[in-house]
Amino acid sequence: MKKIAFILLFIISWSYSNAQIDTVTHPANFSKKLNVEYAKVNDWVGLVDIYFNATNPSPTPIVINIHGGGWNKGSKETQRGFGSWFKNDIAVANMGYRLSQIAPAPAAIEDVRAVIAYVKYHAKELNIDPNKVIIMGGSAGGHLALMGGLLGNDKRFDKNCLPVEDMRVAAVIDKYGITEVKAWKSKSAQQWLGENHQSNKFIASVSPISYVNENTPPIFIVHGDADPIVPIEMSYDLQKKLDGAKVYHELYVVKDGLHGKFPKEENQEISKRIMLFIKKLNII
Repeated sequence: MKKIAFILLFIISWSYSNAQIDTVTHPANFSKKLNVEYAKVNDWVGLVDIYFNATNPSPTPIVINIHGGGWNKGSKETQRGFGSWFKNDIAVANMGYRLSQIAPAPAAIEDVRAVIAYVKYHAKELNIDPNKVIIMGGSAGGHLALMGGLLGNDKRFDKNCLPVEDMRVAAVIDKYGITEVKAWKSKSAQQWLGENHQSNKFIASVSPISYVNENTPPIFIVHGDADPIVPIEMSYDLQKKLDGAKVYHELYVVKDGLHGKFPKEENQEISKRIMLFIKKLNII
């Protein structure tokens, strides 16, 4: 009896723990692939959850979502609220990456690039259009989204990628991201930079603002003007660079907004504006 009870307890525990893996509510017509391995570096395995419409008559766009947390905390399981993307038949790739305790910069950037390569390489299987890849993140995730998108076909951080020739993305959604790492006075930044924390050349190489040029993809930026963690000046500086390079972008400022802790009505407005932005680009 004890053995049977133990087996039943194990099954219940296993079922419960696996049920917790999928934190995302998605439409019935969407398929899902959870904990897909997109890269392996030594003993570390990079995992991504992918939600896609396999039955859509034509390949769909896809958004790669990157969690925040100062590069040293957070996980893909904390991410949800992709309803507006699903409603517009946009697939979602919700990724995890190496935190600074596992590997310092540029490891997280390498992981983002590896996910871009993964979804493009598996475009047919996922029924997605490799020319309609959107990349999105908040805070440190916003920084990583910018890096992943602004690098374009600069493949300096692509050593763990599947063989994909065109690594460009169609758009970047930057939510209060760090645009210049040197200007962000935080212990998290120093931890992420590791032994390179005093190298201006290296710091510039992992800062999105260094890569803005006329080939930069369109960018939607959102930032609270009372953000106590990542100053809104980061987004203003990025906006100036984009203006100078004549890159299409939109900046939505949340009045009295803090670090992503926006009121419900503001989050609804942001989602609405992001979808309008995507439509203007003919992605949907």
